[in-house]
This record gives sequence, structure tokens and C-alpha cells, in this order.
Amino acid sequence: MIVDINLASIKTTKLHEYAIRFFFGGLVTAAAGFIAMRYGPVIGGLFLAFPAIFPASATLIESHEKQAKQRAGYDGTKRGRIAAGIDATGTFLGALALPLFAFVLYRFLPSHNPTLTLLAASLTWLFLSILLWLLVKRRHFIRR
Repeated sequence: MIVDINLASIKTTKLHEYAIRFFFGGLVTAAAGFIAMRYGPVIGGLFLAFPAIFPASATLIESHEKQAKQRAGYDGTKRGRIAAGIDATGTFLGALALPLFAFVLYRFLPSHNPTLTLLAASLTWLFLSILLWLLVKRRHFIRR
């Protein structure tokens, strides 16, 4: 499989699946809050950086891929695992860009407009995430 963006999957995702993702995101956020209350904000912040919806999205992606293959008469287990692995790659690449986001906030927030600083940090994260994705995609094609 090739790492790619698939916006068509938004239409096929059911409302209860969004609810599951929202629930897991809230659960991870609440757990990070409890950890921060017990061990301090620095440690709690590390747990808050955990991609909150990743566990739910990985299982849902695996399930969708497996069901699609089963409808075609195949097992689909392997394809489901591969699709979840690709989602994990995207999550990892986005998480790799988070320290740069945090650095921009840390460096410029105290002395600059908060809205512009957040926008700059977000755009910096987006740029680095896309750059990493393109590098991984290019490497995949080179290895073939």
C-alpha cells in the first residue's frame, strides 16, 4: 500500500464511529489531566501529546478494510492490518512535527500576539508534517 490521503472515507464513516473517536479523545485528555494533577503539568503534558484518537481510528480503519474484503469474498485480515499500519505511519509523522509546534509557541507566545503565534505554530506543524509525508512517500517509490 502507498501512503496517501483519502477524503472519500469521510463519507463512509458512521456517526457512532465519530462518537467512539470523540470518546477515546476525551478519555486520553482526562487521563492526562489526572496525571498532571498528580505529577505536575510537565509530565501531564507529555501524556496529552499522545495522539488521542489514534487507538479508535486504527481499529475502525482495520474493521472497514476487513469488511470491504469480506464483502468481496476474501478474508481481509491482512489488508486491515496493513491499512491500520499506514494510519499509524501518518500518526507518527504528525507526532514528529509536534515538537516544532511546541517550540514556536514557547519561543513566541510570551512576546507576540497569541492568535498569530498559534496560527504560525499550526502552519509550521502542517508544513513539517506534509514535508515528512512527502519524504516517506518518495522513499517508498524509490525502493520499488
